[in-house]
Amino acid sequence: MIDFSVILAGFGGQGILSAGKMAAEAALYEGKEVSWFPSYGPEMRGGTANCSVVISDEPIGSPVVNDADVVICLNQPSMEKFEKQLKPGGLLIIDSSLIKIQPTRDDIKFIAMNASDIASELGAMAYAPISMIGCMATATGCIKRESFEKSLYEILPERRHHMIPNNLAAWDKGAEFAG
Repeated sequence: MIDFSVILAGFGGQGILSAGKMAAEAALYEGKEVSWFPSYGPEMRGGTANCSVVISDEPIGSPVVNDADVVICLNQPSMEKFEKQLKPGGLLIIDSSLIKIQPTRDDIKFIAMNASDIASELGAMAYAPISMIGCMATATGCIKRESFEKSLYEILPERRHHMIPNNLAAWDKGAEFAG
């Protein structure tokens, strides 16, 4: 059984939940069992937001992730909270544009990438978590780029399909950090 778990975390409005949903949808295109579990504070924007994605080749018993294979953090409070939920040997990916501290653990893999700077170059902050998904997918092989592209057509409303090329560019820029 292959079981792969991810926690994405940051502030509301950064595109965390959407990015997690896109990753989950991509895994569905690959024939996997998937769980996507969002969690957010009461604020519309600026509050806490996180989601967990579990990908498996067997039915998933619980969407709750206590020991993640990957944690993706777009702000410092999220890193401080979720770093400890990584499995030993797990991968922590942070947005070094916004997080200026280093991990406290030495039993994990660590990638710092300037995701918010990448997003700014592409014209929308929602591309930051997408670049981090590209990094994660390239580093772990958990989902394929082609499946992710298909998920964009499913998740994004048709009026947002003009954003698909930039989403894929964000994925590709993130993938460069993985290798």
